[in-house]
Amino acid sequence: MTNSHPTMLTAQDCLVALMIAVSASDENMRTSELVKIQSAVNMLPIFAEYDIDRMKATAQVVFDLFEQEDGLDALFGLIRENLPERLFETAYALACDVAAADGALAEPELRLLEEMRYELDIDRLHAAAIERGARARHVT
Repeated sequence: MTNSHPTMLTAQDCLVALMIAVSASDENMRTSELVKIQSAVNMLPIFAEYDIDRMKATAQVVFDLFEQEDGLDALFGLIRENLPERLFETAYALACDVAAADGALAEPELRLLEEMRYELDIDRLHAAAIERGARARHVT
């Protein structure tokens, strides 16, 4: 990856980017959210072959894009180009888990999740089930 324009994002980079985007969306990346991201990357089968050293560069791509006026559109463009459709619901589920990790959903997180549902064409019923699962996993 170079500067703010990666030459190629892997599917796993895309998943990490969306998790980071949700965490950063309210301009307050909480420890619980970062732990959730790290835990997902360390534990889930989709990340089994992932080079964890790519996380920092992927995070920087997200931060650089968020500083641009049309950065969110650019991020979703990268996601659509590099994330296989079969992983769209996985991406949404991971993003919901990160959003729910701190026990509260801020308005910017809710808006980003809504945009993600639209951009990834997540069926409303499927989205509701994914959201319900995230809530159930993070109840205190």
